[in-house]
Amino acid sequence: MIFLQLFYVFSKIGIFNFGGGYAMLSLIYGEVVTHYHWLSNAEFTDIVAISQSTPGPIGINAATYCGYTAVINAGYPVWAACLASVMASLSIMWLPFILMIAISRYLIRHKDAPFVQDIFTPLRPAIIGLIAAAALLLMNKDNFGSPATDLPKFIISILIFVAAFLATRYKKANPILVMLVCGLLGLVIY
Repeated sequence: MIFLQLFYVFSKIGIFNFGGGYAMLSLIYGEVVTHYHWLSNAEFTDIVAISQSTPGPIGINAATYCGYTAVINAGYPVWAACLASVMASLSIMWLPFILMIAISRYLIRHKDAPFVQDIFTPLRPAIIGLIAAAALLLMNKDNFGSPATDLPKFIISILIFVAAFLATRYKKANPILVMLVCGLLGLVIY
């Protein structure tokens, strides 16, 4: 049953997603953490870290990780988890692939038409909202700690976040280097 649920969930996420992998994260969170409880908040947070350190799109990497982890957490053997990770990865791609093949010729021919522009104009703010929702989902106690339990570590986490943001945004620091420095700081501090 979990395989059918994974196929359904990731097919639905794939077809209703606009804006790429980060926009997809809030949809994935809603399904795999909130609705089905396949992953914990901490495991969901691991998706972003693992997806950033592995090649490929974050949405497909997230589907792969979710498929594997959900089946392992359900008590299935490793071979079944590997099969589930492949199925979840393919599930998130198959409907958008077919849709794009079907409409790409029309979109290329009519990309400047007012009707096509009227469709894409409201999608831009929706995409920004989905990406912002993903950012807010990741700003939880699993990533930043809690001021109620350990205020100094919470403040340090916020400072590391702000420093990383400022370094990549305004100083144009290499994001990989910033991630490595933040990871090392996290290991030393926590």
